Amino acid sequence: MTHRIGNFKFSDHLIILIFGAMLSLSALSQEVLHLDSPIRLVVPFPAGGSADIVARVIAKSMTQSLHQSVVVENKPGADGAIAAEYVAKSKPDGNTLFFATYGAMSAAPALHKSIHYDVMKDFSPISTTGKFSFFLFTHPSVPAKTASEFVAYVHTHPGELNFGTGNVGSIVATAELMNSQHMDMIHVPYKGEVPAMNDFLAGRIQLMIGTPSNTLNWVKEGKLNALLTFSDKRSELFPDTPTANEVGLKSLSTLAWAGIFGPANMELQKISLLNKAVITALHGFENQAEFARQGFDPISSTPYQLTVQVKSQLQIWGKSIQLAGIQVD
Repeated sequence: MTHRIGNFKFSDHLIILIFGAMLSLSALSQEVLHLDSPIRLVVPFPAGGSADIVARVIAKSMTQSLHQSVVVENKPGADGAIAAEYVAKSKPDGNTLFFATYGAMSAAPALHKSIHYDVMKDFSPISTTGKFSFFLFTHPSVPAKTASEFVAYVHTHPGELNFGTGNVGSIVATAELMNSQHMDMIHVPYKGEVPAMNDFLAGRIQLMIGTPSNTLNWVKEGKLNALLTFSDKRSELFPDTPTANEVGLKSLSTLAWAGIFGPANMELQKISLLNKAVITALHGFENQAEFARQGFDPISSTPYQLTVQVKSQLQIWGKSIQLAGIQVD
């Protein structure tokens, strides 16, 4: 049987599908509107870095798809543990979410004995969001145009070069590289990649392993060099920069991953709605260019798949930190 609406004819089957879709959209809107305040997406880093920018792109998209304001709240410090503990102790009502990275969920538990949250028990996994690309950057004062030339240069100048780190990921990555290539360099830690950039551009540090968001323009201007990426494929940002595998170096055992969580014991229906909103943000065509600029590879998942990843990476990061000889406090 067909029905006419205006100048168009519809079958019973099609009308049922349309009506069902309208009900689904209505249910989504009504469910989210039950929240009594904007959703806070807590980011464990200062504003302006790759993770912060990616989180803001996702928050904007979620605002549109959920018809519910999603705002980013920065709570940096302690390798993400401050933000993680804050979210873990929040009400599981859907108003507080965590844009978590490997720092808080993989590295901090292995680095800090005093953290007050359990990665596997105190959070409701929602979705993986993706992984960040790590690059090996050098200052032009180092006369090396390739990764192999750089390793050879360090061998002939032991203890002379300074390497900067802005987070636990860069600390572990550099430690792995130094151990595998038997390199001797001096560690200069910073509270984030952004604070390290002035010293890097001035040549006070000569090496940094990090994300491309803070170095992209400087590399294009020739003020910094990108020697290799630890990703499994070349980046569109630096298509001429080879992968570690291509130049015969080991890739990192750890993964610079990110995901979104809520506090433990969230309602399954809210988790499902949020999961769909995150997936929409990650795969939206309009967001891909910005993700690429941040060296971010968007990857979605089910809550269960995120749980499996957290457990696996917790073990891998713990082992890597131990092998790197990084002191636990």
